[in-house]
Amino acid sequence: MYAVVGCSECSALWVTEGRPETTQCPRCGTRRKHAKRRKFVETDDETHAREIRASMLANRQGEGDAFAELDSYAEMERQVDDAGVDEETYLDESGVDTEAVSAAADRAEQGATGGASRKETVLSALRNLDQPTEGDIVAYAEERGVPASYTKKALEKLVRAGKASENRGQYRLL
Repeated sequence: MYAVVGCSECSALWVTEGRPETTQCPRCGTRRKHAKRRKFVETDDETHAREIRASMLANRQGEGDAFAELDSYAEMERQVDDAGVDEETYLDESGVDTEAVSAAADRAEQGATGGASRKETVLSALRNLDQPTEGDIVAYAEERGVPASYTKKALEKLVRAGKASENRGQYRLL
């Protein structure tokens, strides 16, 4: 349930959701019991409540006729989405190779490991190697493009998080 409520101190209008115990005026900060606030409209639709509030504000400023000529919020939002150019067209016209950008983004998401993320590569080493040491895991990960520094930090984090254990230099996944 949404309500358009007003402040008795400064005449501000705002939309509330549900039935809170108290509400605070966003303009002057006056806090009152919600039941004591004047409710101009109560509706189940938030968009409808926002449009009623906007209409009331326009009428206060003598712009009610101009407001009545406007489309609904939903229609204006659709028009904004349809207006202008999309991101890809904008970038193309700006001289940016969008295919190269897309390919770079894919590589960044997947890491330099050819598909698996860096973390997944370290986890794969723990799963696939028999009684691996830190050196074994680093070597496995480096073969797949993961830097040794990342692998060592990842192993420390996995042990601290309780997802892996280290005993006498050998690691295992828990």
